Amino acid sequence: MNILRERLTHALTVAAAFILFFTAADASTLKVSALPEHDWWWLAPEVPALTLQVSDSTGAACEAELRITVTTDDFVPVKEEVRRVAVPAGRVADIMLEPGITAPGFYRLSVYDGNERLLAMNFGYEPENIVSLPDAQSDLRAFWDEALAELAGVDPQYNMEPMPDMSGKLRKVYLASMRSLGGDTICGYVAIPVEKGTYPVHIYYNGYGSEPWCVDADSNSEWIDFVIFTRGQGLCKKYNKYGDWITFGVGDPHGFYYRGAFMDVVRAIDFIYQLPQTDRDNIFAEGGSQGGAFTLVSAALDNRVAAIAPYIPFLSDYPDYFNIVHWPADPVKGAAAQAGVADDAMYKMLSYFDIKNLARWIQCPVLMGVGLQDETCPPHTNFSSYNLIDSPKEFVIYPDKGHTVDYTDWSPRVLEFYKKNMR
Repeated sequence: MNILRERLTHALTVAAAFILFFTAADASTLKVSALPEHDWWWLAPEVPALTLQVSDSTGAACEAELRITVTTDDFVPVKEEVRRVAVPAGRVADIMLEPGITAPGFYRLSVYDGNERLLAMNFGYEPENIVSLPDAQSDLRAFWDEALAELAGVDPQYNMEPMPDMSGKLRKVYLASMRSLGGDTICGYVAIPVEKGTYPVHIYYNGYGSEPWCVDADSNSEWIDFVIFTRGQGLCKKYNKYGDWITFGVGDPHGFYYRGAFMDVVRAIDFIYQLPQTDRDNIFAEGGSQGGAFTLVSAALDNRVAAIAPYIPFLSDYPDYFNIVHWPADPVKGAAAQAGVADDAMYKMLSYFDIKNLARWIQCPVLMGVGLQDETCPPHTNFSSYNLIDSPKEFVIYPDKGHTVDYTDWSPRVLEFYKKNMR
């Protein structure tokens, strides 16, 4: 990846503005922001360094004693110091900070005025050297081969219902439904060009609990677009028998929600593959969060995708993930405890569905998008899988984004990536 090009792109994105991630609403009139230098991530031999700017919202001159802490992303203390700062009237005061980071990873920086936190942000160092070793079970391949064979035995019963109100002049939209593993119905919207011919395909996999949506019928008229929702989610919520999906069947890998959902990912490719309008050499997949995990699964469990573009991917590196976040850690651990499943057994079960354990099966090119401030699918978990992928790959980090990406940059970047990787 051309690092200089990526940094230039994102420097333009955040420009020279200050990014203020957290400002308390009461007591203190102080504000602390970090200049968007270096996109807040570094590669050796670069040394992480940040410029903090302190101001008073009233414009008055003031003095303050600020406590600055740096921890790992899972809250292990790295550094703490106190800085006394004098802010001139109507001006800002700079604090130059070198966190002293030498180990690859993502880190948390917080600035406090007394007990009031004025700034909370993440920064990174050497993300491609983050190591989270696979913990796959010896029968992982057999487990998924069995599921795929079971799926192949399910009659899909494909159905396409025209949606005239959603269609346009250049593409017709259909509500596609089909049967997947266990006979579950999954469905989505597919937009197909009116003009005869074969077309590349863009599959969009759904985020966790996302509401139904469809592409604009005429906005991408040289492609087939397929927005698919896995069992019990999105358009399929009326069929939901799972409750909170990620906790369903947490004690048994054969009964866990994601065994079926991962097969829904493959069934979506089956559906696209049998369409006469599909250019079978050029099927691409994208998705964010849970959809990012599904996107990675689409390439790990199926070799029909030409390239994939996951962003802020979910479901990776569970042991580390659950030390960083409360959700989904708390409900999953709660469901496991209620089912009498100890932590070791829970993590063993989850290892069958850990994207990092499937990452080495991916053979196609990968473009990954990362939100540096993401507290739902933290960057550490994104890279724990990414770093194990052996196929051609590249990533882009959006420094000021949380559980999202900058779509004005990401969406055209993805299409360009697809075009570059057409077969």
